[in-house]
Amino acid sequence: MEIKLNVVLCMSITLLLFILDVEAENKVIDVVEKFGAKADEVTDLSKPFLDAWKEACGSKTPTTILIPKGKYLLSRANVQGPCNAPVELQVEGTIKAPPQPKAFKEPTWVTFFRIQNLRIFGRGVFDGQGKVAYAREGCVKNDFCSHLPVNIRFDYLTNIMVEDIASKDSKQFHVNVLGCKNITFKHFTVAAPKDSPNTDGIHIGRSDGVNILNTRIKTGDDCISIGHGTKNVYIRDIVCGPGHGISIGSLGLYKDEEPVDNITIVNCIINETMTGVRIKTWPNSYPNSASNIHFENVTVNNVVWPLMIDQKYCPWNRCNLKEESKVQLKNISFKNIHGTATFPEVVKVICSAGKPCENVELEDIDIKYIGDKGPPIYQCINVKPKISGKQNPPACSTPATETPSISRKLMQ
Repeated sequence: MEIKLNVVLCMSITLLLFILDVEAENKVIDVVEKFGAKADEVTDLSKPFLDAWKEACGSKTPTTILIPKGKYLLSRANVQGPCNAPVELQVEGTIKAPPQPKAFKEPTWVTFFRIQNLRIFGRGVFDGQGKVAYAREGCVKNDFCSHLPVNIRFDYLTNIMVEDIASKDSKQFHVNVLGCKNITFKHFTVAAPKDSPNTDGIHIGRSDGVNILNTRIKTGDDCISIGHGTKNVYIRDIVCGPGHGISIGSLGLYKDEEPVDNITIVNCIINETMTGVRIKTWPNSYPNSASNIHFENVTVNNVVWPLMIDQKYCPWNRCNLKEESKVQLKNISFKNIHGTATFPEVVKVICSAGKPCENVELEDIDIKYIGDKGPPIYQCINVKPKISGKQNPPACSTPATETPSISRKLMQ
């Protein structure tokens, strides 16, 4: 794990050197002064912003685009590269999306596409104004609305730093990272109500070298979710909650998914969420694998289900629980996970009978159940974990059963 972690840290150092080089000699384009942007919440920022981007991206010298303090309305922006030199986007104002979902013909609001050497920073906010969308009108059983826009998409980028920026009230995911290499979020903030559906804080897919550091996420779904094809991820000093915790997966739903490898989550605090740290794969799934996943030094405060491997993940009862997952999980560790649970199922390690988990380590698990719905449950199925240190409740003490758990019924 140490060698793989060094790869991620070296990527971070490379990105830092790029940032220092940009800061040494760059020109500034103010969207208000040069392109007539107006902070009146009525005039569309789209054209001034994209005009500024065109100039900055075409410049042969490093350039900063400045969005000053104020409140701006932005209908949509598709920001594309490649660029001739590094670009910085300094956002000091609040950028607001149209509040009505029908204003969006595609599920995107702000997209950064095929860009290298980009830094986004400042004290600005991307406000998706998602309140109207949370009613999920017109959606199938109100569980997922594919037409609703993501606040910020990062698609196929290389060497990216996002620092001190906030995402607020997205209509769907706050941030979607796809096909990126060497991208870091630092002092990033996500804020949405706990009842806002499908508003994952940061979702990562098919990316290599992702760092999420010193970040605060309050939302209605996963604080951080890691999809297939993701590798070399380092997550540290996250405060999560409300929401659904930090999740690997779900995996195995689609054909030809790519493996997940080398994910490290350390020094995190998870407050009053549905789940804490979790790996989830679908039953009756397509073959895949997830390996070298490590959770360490995680505090869970009043979390419903704090620690879970769930290879029978089946939301909305849309799968066959009698079929086993074909996703192989191996080299997984949970170390120093402690705090309080509000539901009896404190630890659930439910692996596949067809592909039992390999090399799972449970060290110093100390989670107190504070409810009154029966004795605490610590269950291990289709796995022979290495157990060490304190184990509260006693490790793997609950008899194995293949019947759906109470938690599964509640999570529909």
